[in-house]
Amino acid sequence: MPEPRRKAIMALYAFCREVDDAVDEISDPQVAASTLEWWRNEIINTFQNRPEHPVGLALAESLNDFDLHQEYFMEIIDGMAMDLHQQRYAEYKHLALYCHRVASVVGLLSAEIFGYQNRKTLKFAENLGMAFQLTNIIRDVREDAERGRIYLPLDEIAQFSLTEQDILSLKQTDELANLLKFQADRARQFYRQAMQLLPAEDRQSQQTALIMARIYETTLDEIEKDGFQVMQHRVSLTPLRKLWLAWTTARAEKRLSKQR
Repeated sequence: MPEPRRKAIMALYAFCREVDDAVDEISDPQVAASTLEWWRNEIINTFQNRPEHPVGLALAESLNDFDLHQEYFMEIIDGMAMDLHQQRYAEYKHLALYCHRVASVVGLLSAEIFGYQNRKTLKFAENLGMAFQLTNIIRDVREDAERGRIYLPLDEIAQFSLTEQDILSLKQTDELANLLKFQADRARQFYRQAMQLLPAEDRQSQQTALIMARIYETTLDEIEKDGFQVMQHRVSLTPLRKLWLAWTTARAEKRLSKQR
C-alpha cells in the first residue's frame, strides 16, 4: 500500500491491539474497564487533535488523510467492553452484535483506508468482518473456554446435545465437531456474501482485504479438514503459507484487472 494508507492501517491495528489487550491481558476487571474508559477519552482527544498516546498520535495523523468516524472507534471499545460483563450469548442475534462491533466496524474503517468508489464496498467490508470473527471464534474455542468465555450461542449448543460444561471442560466430541461445522457454514455464507457484494471497480483498492479473506478462509478450510479438533490443538497457517496465499491472490487480482 502507499505510505499514508500503510501508516493508517498500522495505526488502526495498533488501536485494536491496545483495547483488545486491555480486556485479555488485564486480570482485574475494574482496571480493564478503567483502561477502556481512558481509551474513550483518548479517542475524543484524538479527534480534537490533542492525543497523548503514541497510537492516538498515529491515528490523529491519519485523520488528515482519511474519513475515519469517531463513533466507529467508540463502537469497537463498546465491543471490547462486552467481554468484561458478558461471557455467554443466548442466541446468535446477540453474538452478531458483538461480532459487528469488534470486527465489522474494523472492516468499515479498513475500507475507508483502502479506498473505494462504490458504497457497496462498505457492505462487503461488513460481511467480511463477520466472516473473520466467526472464523476466529471457531479457531479459538479452547482458548476462550480457558478464560471462561463461550462465544457459541447457547441455544445452538443445546441444539447439538452439548452443555456449557462440555465446552468449559474442553471435551472434544463428535457433537462439538458438528456444532462447529454448523458455525463454519455460517461463516462461509458471510464470505460468499462479501465476495458477491464487492464491486468490480473496487477490487484493486480492496486487494489487501481480499488477501486477508483468502488467508482466513484457508484457515477455516484447514480447521474443517482437521475435523474441527479445536480442543486438541490450535490450527494456524505458517508465515510461508500466508505469503504464498498473498502472492497468488495478488497475481490473480492483477490478471483479473487486465481482463476488465
